[in-house]
Amino acid sequence: PPVLLDSSSSLLFSLLLAQLPVLTSASPVPQRRPSDLDKLSNQTKNLMKLTQELLREHAFDSDVEPHRFRSLPEMSNRSANDLNNLELKPTLSQLHADLKLYEHHFEWLNKVSKKHHHPAVPKLVEVIREMKSLINLLHRQMLKVEAPRLTPATPSLPPHLPYQFDVLQSSHELLQHFKLFCDWAYRAFISLKPKVTAVQ
Repeated sequence: PPVLLDSSSSLLFSLLLAQLPVLTSASPVPQRRPSDLDKLSNQTKNLMKLTQELLREHAFDSDVEPHRFRSLPEMSNRSANDLNNLELKPTLSQLHADLKLYEHHFEWLNKVSKKHHHPAVPKLVEVIREMKSLINLLHRQMLKVEAPRLTPATPSLPPHLPYQFDVLQSSHELLQHFKLFCDWAYRAFISLKPKVTAVQ
């Protein structure tokens, strides 16, 4: 009987093997593993969603005195038209430097928000965690394509904020700015995808 079992199971196995070409050709599109750029764009989309939730849940005062943060990445010079002409290595390097700068700003905001016991703190912590994860993912991609690591600009952060209202205003400005950045970065990663494939 054990021998019989073996032969019947090996028969079953060879039948399955014979079926393999049929099975694979029958499936319309093979499931591809998400590429690194897919992971980067998905992570960025998730960050944008978290940022929007923060803005929505904690109705920050929208009548903000702008430009408290002098060192945030410049967004006005990035347009949809630029997306088609992006070069792989410089764009990855720039996005990495920008994210490192945002990380400094968000860690500062988290610190002052904690001091004022602001209800947004748990979600801010989540945004920072996701941001760090995105930075690491992006850094790995840069190493793969040999994109240089830029030195991020020095953050010019506001002095300590004595009033909760100041914290609210700063939060709003930073989150609005970061939401714009995530939207642009998401589109940038998607448009860079074919260029990465060409390199690898």
